[in-house]
Amino acid sequence: MLSADRKKNRVTLLDVARRANVSRATASLVIRESPLVGAETRQRVEEAIQTLGYVYNMGAARMRAERSRTVGVVVPNLTNPFFGELLSGIEALIGSAGMAVIVANSGDLVERQGLVMRRMREHGVDGIILCPAAETEPAFVDRIAEWELPLVQTLRHISKEVDYAGADYAAGMRQAVEYLASLGHKTIAFAVHGPIHSAYHERIEGFRDAMRSRDFDANMILRVPDHLAQIADATHLLFEQTEQPTAVICFNDVIALGLSGGLYDRGLQIGRNFSLIGFDDVTDAEAMRPRLTSVSTAPVAIGETAAQLLLDRLADPARPPRRVVKETRLRVRQSCGPATVSTP
Repeated sequence: MLSADRKKNRVTLLDVARRANVSRATASLVIRESPLVGAETRQRVEEAIQTLGYVYNMGAARMRAERSRTVGVVVPNLTNPFFGELLSGIEALIGSAGMAVIVANSGDLVERQGLVMRRMREHGVDGIILCPAAETEPAFVDRIAEWELPLVQTLRHISKEVDYAGADYAAGMRQAVEYLASLGHKTIAFAVHGPIHSAYHERIEGFRDAMRSRDFDANMILRVPDHLAQIADATHLLFEQTEQPTAVICFNDVIALGLSGGLYDRGLQIGRNFSLIGFDDVTDAEAMRPRLTSVSTAPVAIGETAAQLLLDRLADPARPPRRVVKETRLRVRQSCGPATVSTP
């Protein structure tokens, strides 16, 4: 039986790839004697194998070849309706391929995410679609690669070496700002909440760039509570600014729903003397009154794209990583109107 030290120091295929300055997929092709690899690259990989003493585990390879027909999906917040729509897109495509989906909630916590990923591996899933928890380090992807477990990032990204399916968040913010500007709004707030991650940065920068392009103040970014029940009580933040906003763009539709309650409590009529725009355009946007104008990121379509990327990766593990970023669309409904000075 191998000692703990020997297990810890065992050379992996990722070590070989790094030594040879190639991708792990290319090193795998060399191991499998694929004709797709050039002679010079093959030589570098073989020299790295010899130098490091890498031993190919045929038994493990055979086990990997026996598919479980299951796919793991790890998301940070199952209570957000956006993720429900994302999952419906994933399940539709994965199901059509004759496979089943196992869903887990990371709670946007790195430690819990690591535990969930290990459990997914133990259950023998064929691959994982992951919306990375905030503060996930790029090294996390390297550890998953050592497991030889196909991975697709969705909505958020931490590595360019892994497939990614998402939306053009910055473009969505520009669409929202431009629409409000067309209605005469100049003082526009952006309400945010939650942890910091790639999608957060992209929305923030999209808002700032769009505001600066019109010489508007790009600094009215307000942080509200994470929980829906507390967001309405934070509406006062909008009216404690040096210059009072006439409109607010929300980081997501959850914030828009919360602020709509707070604005109502202050006697403001959304769409008449204050304008409100959500982001993501989940089904609740149609249920609100007035109906919510929102930037559609098409979560069902993103889910389908993430699922297709994973299926393609399972069919061809050596294919180069791909990024599929969907266009956003502003869905105009009833929650915006011409700029007026409100008196809360």
